[in-house]
Amino acid sequence: MASTQTVAGLNGITPIQQMIASCSGAFMTSVIVTPFDVVKIRLQAQRTPFYKGKCFLYCNGLMDHLCVCENGNASAWYKAPGQFRGTMDAFIQIARNEGLKSLWSGLPPTLIMAVPATVIYFTSYDQLRNLMKSQMGYDGNYVPLIAGASARVGAVTVISPLELIRTKSQSRPLKYKELRNVIRTAVAQEGWLSLWRGWGPTVLRDVPFSAIYWFNYELMKKQLCKKYNVSEPTLTISFSSGASSGAIAAVLTLPFDVVKTRRQIEIGELNTKPRKQLSSTWKIMERIVSQSGFEGLFVGLLPRLMKVAPACAIMVSSYEYGKSFFRKINQERERKKSYSSDFS
Repeated sequence: MASTQTVAGLNGITPIQQMIASCSGAFMTSVIVTPFDVVKIRLQAQRTPFYKGKCFLYCNGLMDHLCVCENGNASAWYKAPGQFRGTMDAFIQIARNEGLKSLWSGLPPTLIMAVPATVIYFTSYDQLRNLMKSQMGYDGNYVPLIAGASARVGAVTVISPLELIRTKSQSRPLKYKELRNVIRTAVAQEGWLSLWRGWGPTVLRDVPFSAIYWFNYELMKKQLCKKYNVSEPTLTISFSSGASSGAIAAVLTLPFDVVKTRRQIEIGELNTKPRKQLSSTWKIMERIVSQSGFEGLFVGLLPRLMKVAPACAIMVSSYEYGKSFFRKINQERERKKSYSSDFS
């Protein structure tokens, strides 16, 4: 076993194998939970509808995606929200009026960004957690919390410029030369930090979510493994732990999700509104409370739970299964090498 971990890493598998395991989970999760996010966005946007060319946030439960809606364009994958009375009514109206495929609106850009972002996030989390436990000697429930928060900050920071570039290319047909000129102009006017626009409110929501999620997930997984007397989590243990911890984190961070949606609407008005006039996260939160009361901060709770809980469950269970699969392959390979060396 010691030789396996020397070759494969602290967790018994290599970083490349961790990336492959997380990649498959990200693809499955995006396909399954996208309809729930379409409904959530429609419900959250009812009181503040999007207009042609405006940006908004699209999230599949794993990572954020900055997108541009093109209302009035038949080829657009985002359409203006109707008046929905609730979650099920939104599902029925969207499917009836726009067709079932509209529930998977925005899947291509989601896949383009979700897969690499999730690979960075999950691999970083595992590497940081193992580093803190094995090399730094730390042990305790706070380790997953710190590792999860740090991994999310890293993933958001790496992906943010890519999301902004993709948003520019979605806003209108751009050749690579034109896209390069747009980016160069933005950097010249506002500096390199303009490529990380929206980083702050994204971190405000996603870092607490990540910290809460991993803290509860590792705790639940450990308790269930102890209860059923198993050394590694089964698919059922990973799934139930992921769903429960995801639901808890989703409820506690929903106000920031609502604020983020509103803020993305304002970001879409950058061409006509100076950046300094953009509302801060806290000001938007105050405005929502004054207009709709505290319940306004929890608009879209049901579809968010219906999306995030299964997304977290599917993602982490498929990731754990993939890691277990590669770990067994590595152990078998080491046994064969050891067996061969004994007879050489």
